[in-house]
Amino acid sequence: MTRTPLGGFEAHASGSRERFDELSARFGRSRPAAGPALREEYWSSLRELFTRDVTHADLSRLLQHEVRETFHFLTREVDTTDLGALPWWRRYPRSVMRFFLAVAYRLNPWRRVLFAASAIALGISWVFYLLHVAAHGPFSLAPLFEGTTFLLLAATLFGLLLVLELRDKLSLKGDLEIARQIQFGLLPFEPYDKDGIRIATVMRPANTVGGDYFDVIELGPGQLAVAVGDVAGKGMPAALLMALLQGSLRTLLSAGLRGEEVVAKLNAHLCANIPSNRLITLVYAELDVASGHLRYVNAGHNPPFLLAAGQPPARLAATAMALGVTTDTDFTAMTLELEPGERVVLYTDGITEAEDAGDREYGDARLGAWLQANRECPGRALIDGVIAEVLEHCGHALPRDDMTLMCLERVGM
Repeated sequence: MTRTPLGGFEAHASGSRERFDELSARFGRSRPAAGPALREEYWSSLRELFTRDVTHADLSRLLQHEVRETFHFLTREVDTTDLGALPWWRRYPRSVMRFFLAVAYRLNPWRRVLFAASAIALGISWVFYLLHVAAHGPFSLAPLFEGTTFLLLAATLFGLLLVLELRDKLSLKGDLEIARQIQFGLLPFEPYDKDGIRIATVMRPANTVGGDYFDVIELGPGQLAVAVGDVAGKGMPAALLMALLQGSLRTLLSAGLRGEEVVAKLNAHLCANIPSNRLITLVYAELDVASGHLRYVNAGHNPPFLLAAGQPPARLAATAMALGVTTDTDFTAMTLELEPGERVVLYTDGITEAEDAGDREYGDARLGAWLQANRECPGRALIDGVIAEVLEHCGHALPRDDMTLMCLERVGM
Protein backbone atom coordinates (compact mmCIF):
# COMPACT_ATOMS: atom_id res chain seq x y z
CA MET A 1 0.00 0.00 0.00
CA THR A 2 1.41 3.41 -0.94
CA ARG A 3 0.40 6.66 0.65
CA THR A 4 1.04 10.26 -0.15
CA PRO A 5 2.67 12.32 2.63
CA LEU A 6 0.42 14.10 5.05
CA GLY A 7 1.88 17.46 4.08
CA GLY A 8 0.98 20.25 6.48
CA PHE A 9 -1.99 18.54 8.10
CA GLU A 10 -0.27 17.53 11.34
CA ALA A 11 1.36 20.93 11.76
CA HIS A 12 -1.89 22.68 10.99
CA ALA A 13 -3.97 20.47 13.26
CA SER A 14 -2.66 22.10 16.42
CA GLY A 15 -3.65 25.52 15.10
CA SER A 16 -7.11 24.33 14.17
CA ARG A 17 -7.68 22.42 17.38
CA GLU A 18 -8.54 25.57 19.31
CA ARG A 19 -11.20 26.52 16.77
CA PHE A 20 -12.53 22.98 16.82
CA ASP A 21 -12.70 23.05 20.63
CA GLU A 22 -14.64 26.30 20.45
CA LEU A 23 -17.12 24.65 18.11
CA SER A 24 -17.38 21.59 20.34
CA ALA A 25 -18.12 23.82 23.31
CA ARG A 26 -21.22 25.05 21.53
CA PHE A 27 -22.66 21.55 21.72
CA GLY A 28 -22.40 21.55 25.51
CA ARG A 29 -25.28 22.53 27.70
CA SER A 30 -24.81 25.34 30.15
CA ARG A 31 -26.14 24.96 33.67
CA PRO A 32 -29.70 26.26 33.85
CA ALA A 33 -30.13 29.44 35.83
CA ALA A 34 -31.77 29.30 39.20
CA GLY A 35 -35.52 29.83 39.26
CA PRO A 36 -36.70 33.38 39.78
CA ALA A 37 -37.66 34.51 43.25
CA LEU A 38 -41.29 35.04 44.16
CA ARG A 39 -41.26 38.74 43.41
CA GLU A 40 -43.39 41.02 41.25
CA GLU A 41 -41.39 40.40 38.06
CA TYR A 42 -41.92 36.68 38.43
CA TRP A 43 -45.70 36.96 38.78
CA SER A 44 -45.84 39.44 35.88
CA SER A 45 -43.96 37.01 33.65
CA LEU A 46 -46.20 34.15 34.76
CA ARG A 47 -49.34 36.16 34.08
CA GLU A 48 -48.04 37.16 30.65
CA LEU A 49 -47.25 33.53 29.84
CA PHE A 50 -50.87 32.45 30.30
CA THR A 51 -52.60 35.57 28.98
CA ARG A 52 -50.50 36.63 26.00
CA ASP A 53 -52.26 36.09 22.65
CA VAL A 54 -55.24 34.48 24.43
CA THR A 55 -58.32 35.86 22.69
CA HIS A 56 -62.00 34.95 22.40
CA ALA A 57 -61.55 34.48 18.65
CA ASP A 58 -58.81 31.88 19.26
CA LEU A 59 -61.06 30.02 21.69
CA SER A 60 -63.88 29.95 19.12
CA ARG A 61 -61.47 28.70 16.48
CA LEU A 62 -60.21 25.99 18.85
CA LEU A 63 -63.67 24.72 19.76
CA GLN A 64 -65.19 24.96 16.30
CA HIS A 65 -62.54 24.90 13.59
CA GLU A 66 -59.72 22.84 15.16
CA VAL A 67 -61.98 20.23 16.75
CA ARG A 68 -63.85 19.78 13.47
CA GLU A 69 -60.59 19.62 11.51
CA THR A 70 -59.17 17.08 13.95
CA PHE A 71 -62.25 14.90 13.58
CA HIS A 72 -62.08 15.01 9.78
CA PHE A 73 -58.32 14.43 9.79
CA LEU A 74 -58.49 11.36 12.03
CA THR A 75 -61.54 9.96 10.21
CA ARG A 76 -60.48 10.92 6.66
CA GLU A 77 -60.16 7.24 5.76
CA VAL A 78 -63.49 6.33 7.40
CA ASP A 79 -66.66 6.48 5.35
CA THR A 80 -69.25 8.64 7.22
CA THR A 81 -71.53 9.47 4.29
CA ASP A 82 -74.18 7.07 5.57
CA LEU A 83 -74.55 8.99 8.84
CA GLY A 84 -75.98 12.18 7.40
CA ALA A 85 -79.52 10.82 7.01
CA LEU A 86 -79.68 9.40 10.56
CA PRO A 87 -81.37 11.23 13.46
CA TRP A 88 -79.01 12.94 15.85
CA TRP A 89 -79.37 10.37 18.66
CA ARG A 90 -78.05 7.72 16.29
CA ARG A 91 -75.67 9.87 14.21
CA TYR A 92 -73.56 11.25 17.07
CA PRO A 93 -72.94 7.96 18.92
CA ARG A 94 -71.89 6.30 15.67
CA SER A 95 -69.65 9.25 14.82
CA VAL A 96 -68.00 8.97 18.23
CA MET A 97 -67.47 5.23 17.77
CA ARG A 98 -65.90 5.69 14.34
CA PHE A 99 -63.71 8.47 15.69
CA PHE A 100 -62.60 6.18 18.51
CA LEU A 101 -61.71 3.38 16.08
CA ALA A 102 -59.92 5.77 13.71
CA VAL A 103 -57.71 7.04 16.55
CA ALA A 104 -57.04 3.54 17.88
CA TYR A 105 -56.05 2.36 14.40
CA ARG A 106 -53.17 4.88 14.32
CA LEU A 107 -51.64 3.75 17.63
CA ASN A 108 -49.29 0.88 18.28
CA PRO A 109 -50.77 -2.18 20.08
CA TRP A 110 -50.09 -1.28 23.71
CA ARG A 111 -50.92 2.39 23.26
CA ARG A 112 -54.12 1.24 21.58
CA VAL A 113 -55.00 -0.81 24.66
CA LEU A 114 -54.27 2.12 27.00
CA PHE A 115 -56.27 4.47 24.82
CA ALA A 116 -59.25 2.12 24.78
CA ALA A 117 -59.11 1.60 28.56
CA SER A 118 -58.91 5.33 29.28
CA ALA A 119 -61.68 6.20 26.80
CA ILE A 120 -64.01 3.55 28.22
CA ALA A 121 -63.24 4.62 31.80
CA LEU A 122 -63.87 8.26 30.91
CA GLY A 123 -67.19 7.38 29.22
CA ILE A 124 -68.36 5.34 32.20
CA SER A 125 -67.33 8.16 34.55
CA TRP A 126 -69.49 10.63 32.64
CA VAL A 127 -72.47 8.26 32.72
CA PHE A 128 -72.20 7.85 36.52
CA TYR A 129 -71.71 11.59 36.94
CA LEU A 130 -74.83 12.43 34.94
CA LEU A 131 -76.80 9.89 36.95
CA HIS A 132 -75.41 11.49 40.10
CA VAL A 133 -76.52 14.95 38.91
CA ALA A 134 -79.97 13.62 38.04
CA ALA A 135 -80.30 12.08 41.52
CA HIS A 136 -79.76 15.52 43.11
CA GLY A 137 -82.41 17.08 40.95
CA PRO A 138 -82.10 19.38 37.95
CA PHE A 139 -81.76 22.56 40.04
CA SER A 140 -79.19 21.36 42.57
CA LEU A 141 -75.71 22.94 42.35
CA ALA A 142 -74.12 20.60 44.90
CA PRO A 143 -72.53 18.19 42.35
CA LEU A 144 -70.71 21.11 40.67
CA PHE A 145 -68.55 21.71 43.75
CA GLU A 146 -67.53 18.12 44.39
CA GLY A 147 -63.93 17.00 43.82
CA THR A 148 -64.94 14.32 41.34
CA THR A 149 -66.50 16.99 39.12
CA PHE A 150 -63.22 18.86 38.73
CA LEU A 151 -61.31 15.60 38.28
CA LEU A 152 -63.66 14.45 35.52
CA LEU A 153 -63.54 17.85 33.82
CA ALA A 154 -59.73 17.89 33.99
CA ALA A 155 -59.51 14.39 32.50
CA THR A 156 -61.86 15.37 29.66
CA LEU A 157 -59.98 18.57 28.82
CA PHE A 158 -56.67 16.74 29.03
CA GLY A 159 -57.98 14.06 26.68
CA LEU A 160 -59.15 16.72 24.22
CA LEU A 161 -55.71 18.34 24.35
CA LEU A 162 -54.00 15.01 23.67
CA VAL A 163 -56.25 14.30 20.70
CA LEU A 164 -55.47 17.73 19.21
CA GLU A 165 -51.77 17.13 19.75
CA LEU A 166 -52.10 13.67 18.21
CA ARG A 167 -53.55 15.22 15.10
CA ASP A 168 -50.55 17.58 14.82
CA LYS A 169 -48.15 14.70 15.40
CA LEU A 170 -49.77 12.50 12.78
CA SER A 171 -49.80 15.38 10.30
CA LEU A 172 -46.09 15.95 10.90
CA LYS A 173 -45.44 12.22 10.64
CA GLY A 174 -47.11 12.20 7.22
CA ASP A 175 -44.83 15.03 6.09
CA LEU A 176 -41.81 13.12 7.43
CA GLU A 177 -42.83 10.00 5.53
CA ILE A 178 -42.89 12.04 2.33
CA ALA A 179 -39.50 13.52 3.23
CA ARG A 180 -38.20 9.99 3.81
CA GLN A 181 -39.34 8.92 0.36
CA ILE A 182 -37.63 11.95 -1.17
CA GLN A 183 -34.42 11.37 0.78
CA PHE A 184 -34.25 7.70 -0.09
CA GLY A 185 -34.89 8.62 -3.71
CA LEU A 186 -31.75 10.78 -3.65
CA LEU A 187 -29.50 7.94 -2.50
CA PRO A 188 -28.24 5.07 -4.72
CA PHE A 189 -29.51 2.02 -2.86
CA GLU A 190 -29.35 -0.18 -5.95
CA PRO A 191 -26.31 -2.51 -5.98
CA TYR A 192 -23.52 -1.34 -8.31
CA ASP A 193 -21.87 -4.05 -10.41
CA LYS A 194 -19.90 -2.77 -13.38
CA ASP A 195 -16.38 -3.13 -14.84
CA GLY A 196 -15.26 -5.46 -12.05
CA ILE A 197 -16.43 -3.19 -9.24
CA ARG A 198 -19.21 -4.18 -6.86
CA ILE A 199 -20.74 -1.79 -4.35
CA ALA A 200 -23.43 -2.63 -1.81
CA THR A 201 -24.97 -0.09 0.55
CA VAL A 202 -27.43 -0.05 3.43
CA MET A 203 -28.79 2.77 5.61
CA ARG A 204 -30.97 2.56 8.72
CA PRO A 205 -32.08 5.98 9.99
CA ALA A 206 -32.65 6.37 13.72
CA ASN A 207 -35.69 8.53 12.91
CA THR A 208 -37.95 8.73 9.88
CA VAL A 209 -35.25 10.72 8.09
CA GLY A 210 -31.57 10.90 8.90
CA GLY A 211 -28.33 12.76 8.37
CA ASP A 212 -26.17 9.96 6.96
CA TYR A 213 -25.06 10.29 3.36
CA PHE A 214 -23.60 7.91 0.81
CA ASP A 215 -23.15 8.20 -2.92
CA VAL A 216 -21.74 6.43 -5.95
CA ILE A 217 -20.87 8.76 -8.84
CA GLU A 218 -19.45 7.85 -12.23
CA LEU A 219 -16.89 10.52 -13.14
CA GLY A 220 -16.19 9.30 -16.65
CA PRO A 221 -14.90 6.23 -18.48
CA GLY A 222 -13.10 4.02 -15.98
CA GLN A 223 -13.41 6.56 -13.14
CA LEU A 224 -15.69 6.18 -10.14
CA ALA A 225 -16.23 8.25 -6.99
CA VAL A 226 -17.75 7.03 -3.73
CA ALA A 227 -18.59 9.00 -0.61
CA VAL A 228 -19.92 8.30 2.87
CA GLY A 229 -20.70 11.18 5.22
CA ASP A 230 -22.37 11.94 8.52
CA VAL A 231 -24.06 15.21 9.48
CA ALA A 232 -23.91 16.07 13.19
CA GLY A 233 -27.38 15.52 14.59
CA LYS A 234 -30.44 13.55 13.53
CA GLY A 235 -33.89 14.09 12.13
CA MET A 236 -35.09 16.73 9.71
CA PRO A 237 -32.29 19.33 10.29
CA ALA A 238 -29.64 16.69 9.56
CA ALA A 239 -31.60 15.43 6.54
CA LEU A 240 -31.73 18.94 5.05
CA LEU A 241 -27.98 19.34 5.48
CA MET A 242 -27.46 15.91 3.95
CA ALA A 243 -29.34 17.04 0.85
CA LEU A 244 -27.19 20.19 0.76
CA LEU A 245 -24.05 18.05 1.02
CA GLN A 246 -25.08 15.76 -1.81
CA GLY A 247 -26.15 18.56 -4.14
CA SER A 248 -23.00 20.59 -3.46
CA LEU A 249 -20.65 17.63 -4.00
CA ARG A 250 -22.29 16.59 -7.25
CA THR A 251 -22.28 20.19 -8.51
CA LEU A 252 -18.57 20.57 -7.80
CA LEU A 253 -17.80 17.26 -9.50
CA SER A 254 -19.82 18.34 -12.54
CA ALA A 255 -17.64 21.46 -12.66
CA GLY A 256 -14.56 19.26 -13.11
CA LEU A 257 -13.08 19.43 -9.60
CA ARG A 258 -11.41 16.28 -8.32
CA GLY A 259 -9.57 14.86 -5.32
CA GLU A 260 -8.65 17.08 -2.40
CA GLU A 261 -9.59 20.15 -4.42
CA VAL A 262 -13.26 19.19 -4.55
CA VAL A 263 -13.27 18.49 -0.79
CA ALA A 264 -11.66 21.88 -0.07
CA LYS A 265 -14.24 23.70 -2.20
CA LEU A 266 -17.01 21.69 -0.57
CA ASN A 267 -15.73 22.65 2.88
CA ALA A 268 -15.64 26.35 1.96
CA HIS A 269 -19.21 26.15 0.68
CA LEU A 270 -20.43 24.36 3.81
CA CYS A 271 -18.67 26.81 6.15
CA ALA A 272 -20.59 29.62 4.48
CA ASN A 273 -23.98 27.89 4.41
CA ILE A 274 -24.51 25.65 7.44
CA PRO A 275 -25.13 26.70 11.08
CA SER A 276 -22.02 27.26 13.17
CA ASN A 277 -23.00 24.47 15.59
CA ARG A 278 -23.04 21.84 12.86
CA LEU A 279 -20.28 19.85 11.20
CA ILE A 280 -20.04 17.06 8.65
CA THR A 281 -17.59 14.17 8.47
CA LEU A 282 -16.91 12.69 5.04
CA VAL A 283 -14.87 10.04 3.29
CA TYR A 284 -14.52 10.85 -0.39
CA ALA A 285 -12.64 8.45 -2.70
CA GLU A 286 -11.92 8.22 -6.41
CA LEU A 287 -11.21 4.86 -7.98
CA ASP A 288 -9.51 4.02 -11.27
CA VAL A 289 -11.47 0.95 -12.25
CA ALA A 290 -8.80 -0.63 -14.47
CA SER A 291 -5.81 -0.31 -12.12
CA GLY A 292 -7.55 -0.33 -8.76
CA HIS A 293 -5.79 2.92 -7.81
CA LEU A 294 -7.82 4.48 -4.99
CA ARG A 295 -7.25 8.09 -3.91
CA TYR A 296 -9.20 9.23 -0.87
CA VAL A 297 -9.70 12.07 1.59
CA ASN A 298 -11.00 11.29 5.07
CA ALA A 299 -12.37 14.51 6.59
CA GLY A 300 -12.77 13.55 10.25
CA HIS A 301 -14.80 10.43 9.47
CA ASN A 302 -14.58 6.96 11.00
CA PRO A 303 -11.58 5.18 9.41
CA PRO A 304 -12.89 2.66 6.85
CA PHE A 305 -11.71 -0.95 6.98
CA LEU A 306 -9.53 -2.42 4.22
CA LEU A 307 -10.06 -6.17 3.91
CA ALA A 308 -7.08 -7.69 2.09
CA ALA A 309 -6.51 -11.42 1.59
CA GLY A 310 -4.38 -13.04 4.29
CA GLN A 311 -4.10 -9.86 6.35
CA PRO A 312 -5.98 -8.48 9.34
CA PRO A 313 -8.31 -5.55 8.62
CA ALA A 314 -6.40 -2.29 8.10
CA ARG A 315 -7.75 1.21 8.74
CA LEU A 316 -7.80 4.21 6.38
CA ALA A 317 -7.12 6.97 8.89
CA ALA A 318 -8.39 10.55 8.77
CA THR A 319 -6.38 12.97 6.65
CA ALA A 320 -8.15 16.22 7.52
CA MET A 321 -10.62 17.87 9.86
CA ALA A 322 -14.38 17.59 9.57
CA LEU A 323 -16.17 19.82 7.08
CA GLY A 324 -17.95 23.01 8.05
CA VAL A 325 -15.63 23.84 10.97
CA THR A 326 -13.19 26.30 9.40
CA THR A 327 -11.95 27.28 5.97
CA ASP A 328 -8.39 27.51 7.32
CA THR A 329 -7.49 23.83 6.91
CA ASP A 330 -5.62 21.62 4.47
CA PHE A 331 -7.13 18.58 2.78
CA THR A 332 -4.57 15.92 1.90
CA ALA A 333 -5.26 12.81 -0.13
CA MET A 334 -3.83 9.35 0.43
CA THR A 335 -3.61 6.51 -2.06
CA LEU A 336 -3.64 2.73 -2.13
CA GLU A 337 -3.81 0.02 -4.76
CA LEU A 338 -6.96 -2.04 -4.42
CA GLU A 339 -6.14 -5.55 -5.60
CA PRO A 340 -8.71 -7.98 -7.03
CA GLY A 341 -10.63 -9.59 -4.17
CA GLU A 342 -9.97 -6.74 -1.74
CA ARG A 343 -12.70 -4.69 -0.14
CA VAL A 344 -13.13 -1.36 1.54
CA VAL A 345 -15.93 -1.13 4.12
CA LEU A 346 -17.08 2.42 4.92
CA TYR A 347 -19.48 3.15 7.75
CA THR A 348 -20.82 5.90 10.01
CA ASP A 349 -20.48 6.20 13.78
CA GLY A 350 -24.04 4.99 14.31
CA ILE A 351 -22.56 1.50 13.91
CA THR A 352 -19.73 1.67 16.42
CA GLU A 353 -21.45 3.98 18.92
CA ALA A 354 -24.65 1.91 19.15
CA GLU A 355 -25.25 1.10 22.82
CA ASP A 356 -27.00 -1.68 24.65
CA ALA A 357 -29.23 -1.23 27.69
CA GLY A 358 -26.11 -0.91 29.85
CA ASP A 359 -24.70 1.96 27.73
CA ARG A 360 -21.93 -0.27 26.35
CA GLU A 361 -20.92 0.68 22.82
CA TYR A 362 -20.59 -1.83 20.00
CA GLY A 363 -17.14 -0.40 19.24
CA ASP A 364 -14.58 -0.43 16.44
CA ALA A 365 -12.82 -3.50 17.79
CA ARG A 366 -15.97 -5.61 17.66
CA LEU A 367 -16.78 -4.36 14.16
CA GLY A 368 -13.26 -5.22 12.95
CA ALA A 369 -13.45 -8.68 14.51
CA TRP A 370 -16.84 -9.34 12.91
CA LEU A 371 -15.59 -8.25 9.47
CA GLN A 372 -12.52 -10.46 9.86
CA ALA A 373 -14.63 -13.48 10.83
CA ASN A 374 -17.13 -12.98 7.97
CA ARG A 375 -14.88 -11.56 5.27
CA GLU A 376 -15.78 -14.30 2.79
CA CYS A 377 -19.46 -13.33 2.77
CA PRO A 378 -20.77 -11.49 -0.32
CA GLY A 379 -20.77 -7.73 0.04
CA ARG A 380 -24.50 -7.35 0.62
CA ALA A 381 -24.61 -10.20 3.12
CA LEU A 382 -21.59 -8.72 4.87
CA ILE A 383 -23.12 -5.31 5.57
CA ASP A 384 -26.57 -6.72 6.32
CA GLY A 385 -24.88 -9.00 8.82
CA VAL A 386 -23.22 -6.03 10.51
CA ILE A 387 -26.60 -4.29 10.93
CA ALA A 388 -28.12 -7.46 12.39
CA GLU A 389 -25.13 -7.87 14.73
CA VAL A 390 -25.40 -4.27 15.97
CA LEU A 391 -29.16 -4.57 16.56
CA GLU A 392 -28.59 -7.79 18.47
CA HIS A 393 -26.01 -5.96 20.59
CA CYS A 394 -28.50 -3.15 21.30
CA GLY A 395 -31.21 -5.58 22.38
CA HIS A 396 -34.25 -3.68 23.62
CA ALA A 397 -32.37 -0.35 23.47
CA LEU A 398 -33.29 1.47 20.27
CA PRO A 399 -30.33 2.78 18.22
CA ARG A 400 -29.93 6.50 18.82
CA ASP A 401 -28.08 7.34 15.61
CA ASP A 402 -28.34 6.62 11.91
CA MET A 403 -26.43 3.57 10.68
CA THR A 404 -24.90 3.41 7.19
CA LEU A 405 -22.55 0.91 5.57
CA MET A 406 -20.94 0.67 2.14
CA CYS A 407 -18.88 -2.25 0.84
CA LEU A 408 -16.65 -1.47 -2.17
CA GLU A 409 -15.11 -4.57 -3.74
CA ARG A 410 -12.80 -5.01 -6.70
CA VAL A 411 -13.51 -8.40 -8.23
CA GLY A 412 -11.33 -7.99 -11.34
CA MET A 413 -12.23 -8.46 -14.98
